[in-house]
Amino acid sequence: MSSNDILSLFDEWNNALQTGEPKKVAELYESDAILLPTVSNQVRHNHDEINDYFVHFLAKGPSGKIDEANVRIFDQLAINSGVYTFTFQDGVVVQARFTFVYRWDGERWKIVEHHSSKMPE
Repeated sequence: MSSNDILSLFDEWNNALQTGEPKKVAELYESDAILLPTVSNQVRHNHDEINDYFVHFLAKGPSGKIDEANVRIFDQLAINSGVYTFTFQDGVVVQARFTFVYRWDGERWKIVEHHSSKMPE
């Protein structure tokens, strides 16, 4: 498992955003994953709650790109943290800090923790 393999998981997630289908995004998260989302104050604790967040987020037509990534791999866990920028259909651009924590489930890497917060300045 290489850093590039972990970086490609962001591309998979971003491509799922482009489908406009919240379920496709939620499927990338473990069933009991935690999402601390960028544009909601509510912590999401499972697929239903994560799906609900992405219903609203995807309605804005987001497209993400990583500005800085820091990948670390520990056996069955991998962490990618840094800064990404979202551009929305209406032209709004939001830069945020992110942390994705992935766990190998024996078949594929799944998101177990995703924290995203807008830049404070």
